[in-house]
Amino acid sequence: MFKGFFNEFKKFAVRGNVIDMAVGIIIGAAFGKIVDSLVKDIIMPPLGLLLGKVDFSNLYVTLQAGKEAGPYSSLSAAQAAGAVTLNYGLFINTLISFVIVAFAVFLLIKAINKVREAVDRQDARDAAKAAAKTKTCPFCCTEIPLKAVKCPHCTSNLDE
Repeated sequence: MFKGFFNEFKKFAVRGNVIDMAVGIIIGAAFGKIVDSLVKDIIMPPLGLLLGKVDFSNLYVTLQAGKEAGPYSSLSAAQAAGAVTLNYGLFINTLISFVIVAFAVFLLIKAINKVREAVDRQDARDAAKAAAKTKTCPFCCTEIPLKAVKCPHCTSNLDE
């Protein structure tokens, strides 16, 4: 019983769809880390500078003081003291990361749709060319070349 289950699982795991999905998840996780770094290390520092030297990762509201009373110099100091905080600056960073990822996915889907449309147009052109090269024999209903005057299948004479 276990051997049959293992064999079935092995067939499932090496199927192309599962492997493609796994690769997509791994690339997605790596892309998420890149976007997170882009937001934290590239976008937010200049944005904080433009907004008056604001460090978004340190924007928080203390809901309850910790062992040591506030005010705290940073979010990490507040958390080290055991304070309960509402970290809206980190939420802003995460929100910007989400917008960037959503925009990147939108651009990717848009590019995929353009490629699909181009392939569909090419398929339609190919089908039109193939249809223009053949005709149907009125006697045996087989596809024959457009220039044929005699059907190669039923040997009927074809009227022009």
